[in-house]
Formats: sequence, C-alpha cells, structure tokens
Amino acid sequence: MHILLAEDDETLGELIVHLLKKKGIERIDWVVSGEEAHDYALASYYDVIIMDWMMPGGNGVEICRRLRSGGYGGAILMLTARDGVEDCVEGFEAGADDYLVKPFEIAELHARLKALSRRNLAPLQSETIGIRGFTLNRTSHSLMRNGEEIYLTPREFQLLDMLVRNQNHTLSRDLLLDRIWGIDSDVSHKTVDATVKLLRKKIGEGLIETVRGVGYRIET
Repeated sequence: MHILLAEDDETLGELIVHLLKKKGIERIDWVVSGEEAHDYALASYYDVIIMDWMMPGGNGVEICRRLRSGGYGGAILMLTARDGVEDCVEGFEAGADDYLVKPFEIAELHARLKALSRRNLAPLQSETIGIRGFTLNRTSHSLMRNGEEIYLTPREFQLLDMLVRNQNHTLSRDLLLDRIWGIDSDVSHKTVDATVKLLRKKIGEGLIETVRGVGYRIET
C-alpha cells in the first residue's frame, strides 16, 4: 500500500508514520502543506491520501476540492479535530471518501486505510498513453514513435512519465528531484535540467516546455 500523509503537526505526523510502518505499510510519503499535498497527489499513484483539515498552503478541504475538480479519482481520508455534523458534510461534499476525528486509535486508521484501498483497486490511468505521436508504455517502460522504440534510461522514462501523467500542470524541479531521485539524494536542479536536455535530444525540443524559474510541463 502506498500512502500520502498530509499533516503539518510534526509530532503527530512522525507518530502516524512510525505506527503505520509497524502495521506493515512501508511506502508512506509525508508532506506538511496543502500545496505539497496537491503536487504529490498529481505526481504519483497513491492507494489513499490522508489529508489533515488544517494546513498551511491550503487547507485539506480546499485541496480535496481542487483535486476532485481536476479529475483526481484516488481515495482521500480527511483527518480533523472537527467533529460537527456540518464539518463532516463539508468534507464529504469536497470529495473526501472517509472522515476520521482526532484523537483516534491507529488500529482504526489502519482499518479504514485497508478498506479504502480495496475500493480503489482499479488503476487510475491506462498502462499506455499516446501524446503528439508518441506512445508511452508504463508496463514495458518503453517509448514508441511511428512504430520504432526510442531508448530511454530509467531516469529519463520516469521524468517523461511524470510530465505526461500531469499534462497541463507545471512540475517544479524540487518535486521532480524528490519523486525521481529521492529526497535524500545528493543531486541538484542541474541534474533535472541535464536529464531534460538529454530527453529533448531523443524526442525533440517541442514536447517538454520550460517554465522559467519553476520547472517543466507538457501541454496537450
């Protein structure tokens, strides 16, 4: 199971990550702001997003609403200290699939995550996708154009795949570094730029657009 935890309380966030890992959930990405939660949700596949209600950079309800309005179909569990009926209704109307009030037992959170992940077994996106004459296959990690395969390194494929999955959205260099090279890796923005440059040599200059000072995007 792959979980995204959006929780700005450092103590609670560390505790949730620690206890869920003890329950056997090893793949947990933890962010501390609404904007990060939005970007991470678009940049990767998650079985469930645990979304705290109150966060800097956009509260959980706002981010949930933005994701749903953009077509995001993954499971979202809202985490909050608000226990009023009106609050619960607001969360569900924003697009949350479940709602858990603090304080809570980790066993209940774990059970809800398992239930939500079972409902969300269907993949959100096709294994193959076509864009501007290219066909990208996520199963074989291959890129085809006019029936011929274009060789890509694993990093190049991951970067292109992220941009294709998030068409019309700008992905920052920081996000690309985190998702492809890992947050603890000893690489810089120049590594991202160099990988894009190599990609463009193979697929042409027109597909990947540079957003100056921010990152990269692909327009449909």
